[in-house]
Amino acid sequence: MKYLALKNLIFLTGIFFCCFKAGAQTMLDSTALGNLSEKDKPALLIQLAERSRINGDYMGAIAKAQQGAALALKFKNFIEATKAYTVKVSVYATTKQFILAKKASDSTLSLAQQSRKPIALAYAYYAQALFYNAIDNSEKITKYCQLALKSLGKEPEPYLSARIYYQLYMLNSRRDDVKNVNKYAIAATENALKTTDYNLLSNCYIALSVAADYNYAGTKKEVFRDSVLYYLNKAQNLYQQYPKYVARKTYSIACINSADYYLRYFPDTDQQAKANAIRYASMANEVMKGAINGEEIRASSLGILSEYARRDKNFIMAEAYLQEAYSIMVSKKVPYYYTLINVVTALSNFYEQRGNYEKALEFQKKTTEYSNKLFDEKKTLNAQKLEVQYEAEKKNNEVKLLKQREQYARQQKYLYIGIAIASLLGLIFMFRSYHFRLRYSLQREKQLHLEKQDAELQMKFEKEEQARLKAEQLLLESQQQQLQKEVMANQLQLEHKKEMLFQIKEKLSDNHQLNINKIWNEELLLDNDFEEAKFQIQQVHPEFFSLLNQRAQQKLTSLDLKLCAYLHLKMDTKKIAQLMHIEAKSVRMSRYRVKQKLGLDKEEDLNLFLQNMA
Repeated sequence: MKYLALKNLIFLTGIFFCCFKAGAQTMLDSTALGNLSEKDKPALLIQLAERSRINGDYMGAIAKAQQGAALALKFKNFIEATKAYTVKVSVYATTKQFILAKKASDSTLSLAQQSRKPIALAYAYYAQALFYNAIDNSEKITKYCQLALKSLGKEPEPYLSARIYYQLYMLNSRRDDVKNVNKYAIAATENALKTTDYNLLSNCYIALSVAADYNYAGTKKEVFRDSVLYYLNKAQNLYQQYPKYVARKTYSIACINSADYYLRYFPDTDQQAKANAIRYASMANEVMKGAINGEEIRASSLGILSEYARRDKNFIMAEAYLQEAYSIMVSKKVPYYYTLINVVTALSNFYEQRGNYEKALEFQKKTTEYSNKLFDEKKTLNAQKLEVQYEAEKKNNEVKLLKQREQYARQQKYLYIGIAIASLLGLIFMFRSYHFRLRYSLQREKQLHLEKQDAELQMKFEKEEQARLKAEQLLLESQQQQLQKEVMANQLQLEHKKEMLFQIKEKLSDNHQLNINKIWNEELLLDNDFEEAKFQIQQVHPEFFSLLNQRAQQKLTSLDLKLCAYLHLKMDTKKIAQLMHIEAKSVRMSRYRVKQKLGLDKEEDLNLFLQNMA
């Protein structure tokens, strides 16, 4: 079964399980609120809201954050109010309520600007980064994280710095940017070590294990492979030392990643690695029983256990683990389709390998069904993200426009003051200025009039030039067409003469007695006929032959083209036979062949077709 990958697990951890308040790790209890004054209650309410959020009680988290924000605003404590709204942004982002997340992040920024405190601005920028992380806008995530870190420059806050660096680490792990994954995982851990937030520190250790896994994949150095397990053990040790302060899901992710480590890096024959993997996968499954939103991790741990059972050829247990994983995933009101698809795919493959094709087909159909639902879910979420992003950009543009208008109003105010002063000074030179403007106006009018005349002359010249060029072009085209007509006519006559001479040569070579006078008289008669035809040939359309070739379904020979020209000139069969020195029967056969090449039906008249070609 394809279980959750290391970097995907750590990504989930970052969203759900960072405690919000750095400082002493005391047990949070709502009963403690009664012992505090209203002025001191917001800080505790925010911690309680964050604790509810981590445990999956999102409605309770929103209610406590809202109560904390209201009390903080009552005493104009904008910093605590900003923190309260940051919790709300985190909840709305986690539950994919993008519109509410955007409204809460804008409120956070507004409160921070009222406080004018760097720490409040840092929380507000971090809230903006959380919102843009929810809608997958990498550019904005980086921008607001950098702004948050810049705001913290004067007032170091290790806890918030760790969360910001952790956010940047998650962003770069999605990009597989190994250099920045290492950079930000180290920075997050260094800051987390300065706090007493053990859950945050545990997450950072898991981040370092992911960075080590990247490093090993790129270098194959065993020191990096060993570092993966080293940092995961540190995360697990924190849970053993401080079980009340490290979330169960954080610990179970460290366990499942450890099991994954042994599964990927050790051979099947290593019994110790196998025992460790099974132990860690079992611990992850056991820890997450009854936990809110723990189904994905339990399914992944069962997938690992199923894999080892399959390797041991214990197919009954392998099937049982997969079926349990399937039951866990479908029990969710809104299933996590990625893991559910992996589970049913594994079941389909398992039954196919066991020869139970009916069940294999059943789970394959479920794979298709869940894939379609996942696609629909992603499509809906993407549409919501695009809509919210559009509205966010629209609102940002409106804010920029308002700021520009405000700046313009200030500039306008200063301008009016300057104008008033300039007006007082200008009264002294009013007459001279008026005289100068009048003279300048007259000169300008005269100049415009001259420019207008020049433009009209230029336009007239261009029109005349265009008319002359057009006339020349028409003349050249007419001359070219006439030359083409004459060339075609002369070519036909030359070809006829060539044929005649060739016939005389053949007869002379065969010692035939020739009547030269008879041939001469016949040729004079044909020349007279051809001179009459020549005038008609010159009227043939210049594109006559090209149009014929375009229409022909088979290639036309030069004799075919010559015959078409004669037919177009309305010559009879006898005259065409004399001109082409062939029998009248051959002319009729050539006509039939040309008609076929042109694709004409039997009923169509070739002469009429050639006449229409012009």
